[in-house]
Amino acid sequence: MKIIVLMDSFKGSLSSLEAGEAVKAGITESGTEADVSVYPFADGGEGTLDAFLAADKGSKRITVPVSDPLGRMIMASYGILSDDTVVIEMAQAAGLYLLSDDEKNPMHTTTRGVGQLIRDAIDRGNRKFIIGIGGSATNDCGAGMMKELGLKIYDKAQKETDDGAKGLSQAALIDTTSILPELSKCEVLIACDVDNPLCGPNGASCVFAPQKGAKPEDIPKMDKWMASFSDIVKAHFPNADKDAPGAGAAGGMGFSLMTFLGARMQPGAEVLLERTDIEKEIAAADLVITGEGRIDGQTAMGKAPARIAQMAKRYDKKVIAIGGCLGDGYEKCLGIGIDAVYPVTPKEMDIKEAMKKEVAITNIKRHVCGIMKKG
Repeated sequence: MKIIVLMDSFKGSLSSLEAGEAVKAGITESGTEADVSVYPFADGGEGTLDAFLAADKGSKRITVPVSDPLGRMIMASYGILSDDTVVIEMAQAAGLYLLSDDEKNPMHTTTRGVGQLIRDAIDRGNRKFIIGIGGSATNDCGAGMMKELGLKIYDKAQKETDDGAKGLSQAALIDTTSILPELSKCEVLIACDVDNPLCGPNGASCVFAPQKGAKPEDIPKMDKWMASFSDIVKAHFPNADKDAPGAGAAGGMGFSLMTFLGARMQPGAEVLLERTDIEKEIAAADLVITGEGRIDGQTAMGKAPARIAQMAKRYDKKVIAIGGCLGDGYEKCLGIGIDAVYPVTPKEMDIKEAMKKEVAITNIKRHVCGIMKKG
């Protein structure tokens, strides 16, 4: 029996690979005779880089010093695949997980480190990019990234603006003359499952900034500043579209990538499945196990487990999904190719306890063992 395990991360608890290895351990403990292959999986956020590198045996990892969301120097990585495509995971340099709770404040967090990763790859001669933009700590409309790529942003006194959303409040004009000319020769694909516009009630500030530490009173301000900044940009780039699906992704990073780098957007899980050999593994498997921390109605709307299940059904494979918990609408997953859905957390267990790494691993192992024994 051949089993392929493609787990997304249990956010705040387990990485994709840790969740997958826990599933494998549960299969082993059940006594099931099986050839089990574990691949990390992600949809554009944390773990995207590792997922690509694991699925492409000819790839390599490049690690360089960059700015974190608060301007501190850290070591971050990007990947170069066997076809010379660069994979950049935004979260490596601007991820929410890089900050403590009391450091989260999108008024000041910056995407400069993402620009530094892109620039390093360009300096090495690379021109093809996949950029995963999930899990960001920022709401700066990608301004920090573009500053590192040569864009000048000035206030009314013609002084360069600050970083973060605060800098957008100061923006009065931009100078594009120093933007890296190589950007016009780059091919950029955004891996992201978010289709929010830049501004408005469904935009970056209103929907995503609160989870990044924004104060309620700052949210309408940031929304207004983003709209103003997009108007300034549009004067130079007529095709700039703040209402484009995904423009509000990652605090407006989608807007900047589409405007300045001519990027196009595709669901992250779809990108990974299309650009690796995972489909071949699925086609050769007898059973596919997928899942994520919370399985609910949103899962069925194109998140990683749904994409995996849809591909598996092309080959008539059985698919089961493992979740830390089940939420409203999880039944919809049974209509998009998943044959069974299992929560692994005991109902009586406190959520904080369940999210501890060692507890989550134990819960997955125990439950998967039971599933396999039942057949």
